[in-house]
Amino acid sequence: MKFDEQIDKISKRHAELSEQLIEPSISADDRIRLSKEYAELSPIIEAADELRRVHDEMKDLAKLIAESDSDSEFRKLAESEFFALKHDEPKLERQVQLLLLPRDRDDDKNVIMEVRAGTGGGEAALFASDLFRMYQRYAEMRVWRFEVLHLSETGLGGFKEATASITGPGVFARMKFESGVHRVQRVPKTETSGRIHTSAATVAVLPEAEEVDIQIDDKDLRIDVFRASGPGGQSVNTTDSAVRITHLPTGTVVSQQDEKSQHKNRAKGMRIMRARLYEQKRAVQAEERAADRRSQVGSGDRSERVRTYNFPQGRITDHRINVSEFDMDKMLRGELLDPFIDALLANDQANKLAELG
Repeated sequence: MKFDEQIDKISKRHAELSEQLIEPSISADDRIRLSKEYAELSPIIEAADELRRVHDEMKDLAKLIAESDSDSEFRKLAESEFFALKHDEPKLERQVQLLLLPRDRDDDKNVIMEVRAGTGGGEAALFASDLFRMYQRYAEMRVWRFEVLHLSETGLGGFKEATASITGPGVFARMKFESGVHRVQRVPKTETSGRIHTSAATVAVLPEAEEVDIQIDDKDLRIDVFRASGPGGQSVNTTDSAVRITHLPTGTVVSQQDEKSQHKNRAKGMRIMRARLYEQKRAVQAEERAADRRSQVGSGDRSERVRTYNFPQGRITDHRINVSEFDMDKMLRGELLDPFIDALLANDQANKLAELG
């Protein structure tokens, strides 16, 4: 069986955890941490045990077949069972291989999603608002919590920038593939000649970082407060409640003015700041692990064109996996995202298996 050494190591660790968890002296924090590790390893052990069982049965059946008369009913029955198991064997081996693939430690994290209008002026801002609402509807379908953190509106229904927190099980594992440049081809409502315009919006999906993930020293921050203003410079309120946070070592800037409370704006701004700095840290670590190679899918490269939304043809194409779907209304309702994400996940797994040789 493939990966025998890896499975043996995991089996030993699984047994160790089982013993540690029944120790009465274990602290509550350690019990939670060890229970989580035990739960993560259990599916691997179960799949490996099932594969071992199949291999053992196949060996026994092969021995029976060799020792039986060629025309006996018993031999025919044994051969039938043997080939049924042989048919299932590759699927079980692949299941074990997939479970053994290194997991992204951030897959279970919540995310901060940022959508920004790119090239294309007002049409790009309208497309950015379409994307933002698409992700909001998708989150609702998956029963995730979608909290708007920041909106910078154009006044015409478009968004120059929009930021949200998405909370739920396995959010980053699925949403990380949405990072990149999303391109739209459609005829703007203001276009009288019917000419198709091409514009774009960028999406950044950042794992939401806890304080233990990224340490931010207060002396590295500059906090500026100012009076919030709405579209066109209209006053939102008359107090200095808006906050601009600058991380001096990296030059990263976050502005937040959606709340009337300076304290709330600062708290939201720090969530976004922490996520951006954590993503920078992730990018550096990824570059160090693979300086000469970057995975095509899920790289989080915001300069990469990931998907095109062609309205005249009703076609949505993901360029990373060359997959197209045809139902723009369903896509913008969030109902067609799963087929794309599932295909991207499968492709990512295939690439990782290929790397393992």
